[in-house]
Amino acid sequence: MKPSLKPGNPRFSSGPCSKRPGWTPEHFTNATLGRSHRSKVGKAKLKQAIDRTREILEVPADHRIAIVPASDTGAVELVLWSTLGPKPVDVLAWESFGKGWITDIKEQLKLPDVNALTANFGELPDLSCVNPDHDIVFTWNGTTSGVKVPNGDWIASDRGGITICDATSAAFAMDLPWDKLDVVTYSWQKVLGGEAQHGIMILSPRAVERINSYDPPWPMPKLFRLKKNGKLNEAIFEGITINTPSLLLVEDYLDTLAWAESCGGLRGMIRRSEENAAAIDHWVIKTDWIGHLVEDVAIRSNTSVCLKFTDPDFVALEEEAQRAFVARMVVLLEAEDAAYDIGPYSAAPPGLRIWAGSTVETSDLEAAFPWLDWAFGQIMDQMDVRGQS
Repeated sequence: MKPSLKPGNPRFSSGPCSKRPGWTPEHFTNATLGRSHRSKVGKAKLKQAIDRTREILEVPADHRIAIVPASDTGAVELVLWSTLGPKPVDVLAWESFGKGWITDIKEQLKLPDVNALTANFGELPDLSCVNPDHDIVFTWNGTTSGVKVPNGDWIASDRGGITICDATSAAFAMDLPWDKLDVVTYSWQKVLGGEAQHGIMILSPRAVERINSYDPPWPMPKLFRLKKNGKLNEAIFEGITINTPSLLLVEDYLDTLAWAESCGGLRGMIRRSEENAAAIDHWVIKTDWIGHLVEDVAIRSNTSVCLKFTDPDFVALEEEAQRAFVARMVVLLEAEDAAYDIGPYSAAPPGLRIWAGSTVETSDLEAAFPWLDWAFGQIMDQMDVRGQS
């Protein structure tokens, strides 16, 4: 039967993600609008965002934090262009964004010694094959595949290269071992449910040494220039951004960081995400038509949870028909205001992707599950799928 109870917030998109519980535009009241980001008050807001990031993410005091252009993508690109070249590079990819970094490193930077370690959706490459004398580029959590690395134990403490970690759907929801990561990037619109545009870049002392000692042979776009007079421009890490930031979005970021602190800081945010992932897992276990795309629990994401259809009649369909089925189910759920934007990434296998990050309430997920069951049955009937296998 059609459920009666709907989620209070049906926003389960994996990016941009749901705003924090209780958010309203009124929280922009204290935004520094119509003022230069170079003004005293503008710089103070940007520095406050950096300092609060350090506190809540528990970033070591000797690591530098900067707000950079173009979201997480811009942050990763900036680092790739500024640091890669002196050593061979191992690039790990098990989903779409990691594969994009392989393309950029091989075809744009045209580095001669690149080792691509790849795996299919739902799996990890063999982490033991990473060479500690190489630079390493990887995503901590594959947003489009639902696969995360289990920990940082596979990264050598005495490594010769630097590690560059795209942590955009992991920061604030998973433990990041700062002693193993030389560069960490993320965007506000993932776990924090912020708006688009800005990225965060965090550099260890080893990454700073690389930037200071290495001048890339290619022309450097203005938005990627971290050096001034041959050395790292320290002002960037005090709130002097490379380009003009949105102080409206900075205010939104500060508001969400304050909410994160009220939830218990980093530990509280991780706990909320893990509770959401556990609720999804409980539903999957008792539901006969759905399963986890990622079978290994140790590498299963607790933010971007990717699911596959296991019903035999669905599995028997051609991929085109499977994708049409999923698309119709997603449209039906949205029309009922039961779940928004839970279709898979375009290159991922047909299935569902449900965001379980910290800004999602577990009660909303639990209210959505009966609707998923109902919608699946409705589309099965509409498409007359049953019995075709």
